[in-house]
Amino acid sequence: PAKHEPYTPARAKALFDAYEDADEKDVIGAEGFMRLCEDAGIEMEGAHPLILAWHLQCKEMAKISREECLKGLESLQTGTLPQLGIALKDLETLLVHGETSKETPAIGKVQPYNKAVYQSYAADPQKNFRSLYNYCYTLIKPPQSKNIDMETACAMWSVLLAPKYPHMKKIVDFTTERIQTHRAANKDLWQMMLEFCETVSPNLDNYEADGAWPTLLDEFVEHEKGQQGNGQEA
Repeated sequence: PAKHEPYTPARAKALFDAYEDADEKDVIGAEGFMRLCEDAGIEMEGAHPLILAWHLQCKEMAKISREECLKGLESLQTGTLPQLGIALKDLETLLVHGETSKETPAIGKVQPYNKAVYQSYAADPQKNFRSLYNYCYTLIKPPQSKNIDMETACAMWSVLLAPKYPHMKKIVDFTTERIQTHRAANKDLWQMMLEFCETVSPNLDNYEADGAWPTLLDEFVEHEKGQQGNGQEA
């Protein structure tokens, strides 16, 4: 395995400088962000870029300021991309999949990243996942809009909720088929979708139709119970 390099501020600064935007000083723009993810060995389509943005508390999608980057790398105590990739994969396993990640061994005496950060998230993974989930809505919502388009919402739900919650793939399929009726997701639907996943049982028997759920979820449950009533697999 590649040697783990100990964190130094100079190493973190060099990492930022390597991806800094040519036209905008002190910023890694969209093109640099994509290169950074690629070089760290993380997929742009998955949860890793979202976890990275959340950990760094980026204000804009696919854009990292110098301050955000250096502060985040300092807290992780990592100044190389392979080590950053290890940290993001561990955090995805913990937060999105709800599983404890396998311990990445130290090489020599150097840990790939500051495990105290991981332990702080692991102390209450569901609370921290909720923080990540709500952050993502703010990150991807266009500044002038009160909601996000449903296609984007479904893509996000597939990445953030489907790995842990069996309901979610069916909800995404159901919603995609009705995209002309349900064109956007507001903040209430976004938050209630997570609550639905956390509280409603897989067979839907504890779903309360008068529980002030968003219309989309009422329609989904009605459809699923109709399928069950017809003897089809829910």
